[in-house]
Amino acid sequence: MTDIVVLHDKIHGLDPEDYAETIREACPDKEVTVAYTPDQREKYLTAASVATGYQINPELVKKSDTLDVFACTFAGTDHLPLDVLNEANVTVTNASGVHGPNIAEQVLGYILSDVRNLRQAWEQNERGEWNHFQGGELRGATATVVGMGPIGTEIIARLNDFGVETIGIRYTPDKPGNADEIVGYDQTLAAATRSDYLILACPLTETTDNLIDEQVFNGLPTDAMLINVARGPVVDTDALVSALRGNDIQQAALDVTDPEPLPGDHPLWNLQNCLITPHNAGHTPNYWNRCTDILVDAIDDLQSV
Repeated sequence: MTDIVVLHDKIHGLDPEDYAETIREACPDKEVTVAYTPDQREKYLTAASVATGYQINPELVKKSDTLDVFACTFAGTDHLPLDVLNEANVTVTNASGVHGPNIAEQVLGYILSDVRNLRQAWEQNERGEWNHFQGGELRGATATVVGMGPIGTEIIARLNDFGVETIGIRYTPDKPGNADEIVGYDQTLAAATRSDYLILACPLTETTDNLIDEQVFNGLPTDAMLINVARGPVVDTDALVSALRGNDIQQAALDVTDPEPLPGDHPLWNLQNCLITPHNAGHTPNYWNRCTDILVDAIDDLQSV
């Protein structure tokens, strides 16, 4: 009998079979099965007490009399049939926090490449050119991190280690955190005017949709850098293109864009002061291990009730 069913949903190009294996190692007393086909999903979902994957069919949730936990392997859950899951008394967990260390490291990579002028080094290297150039120092800079969830908190921790003055923006500014200063979203523009680096690590909500607009770009210092590891629509793309073309800001690093994927003829591709990565900051070889830890905690909580 199957206790835990792993739905064959690929995340970041990772094989769900490897996820199943990590679960087997962590839960040797449980029968773990991977459901590859729709028929297998129906067979196992209507028999297992725990399911995990990116998404789940609401009709199968209704059919199951055994399902107690659904562990979503994605940080967001707005794509799930939450009403159906709630009505069926299925506990839902998500993968919040699994991205923290790797995305924070990617953000740090963007920043260090900028401050040490490594783009010029790479260009000279390709030309076989030995020519000294200047680089800066990160210590003493000011960075504003928009969003202080697990990812934002990890980013701030790494910046603190480099002696960077950090401003955190969150919905509840009275709540403690690891930034030197914490303000609300209504202070985004004011914080931007003081920032060398404006880092977006927030969810996409009504508040954050197009949060970084022409007004914010005009308020940023001309040598500032924008980093977006949140969601593309948090930034007004037309305003970003205009700011980069007009040297209103020095540089941008985008792991997410609007639209996404970014069309090949989009003007952002042709801007030398814009680095684009294809939404891969979330990839980590430890993804399944962290998802398994969350799943095991959910099972332990269920058994303790």
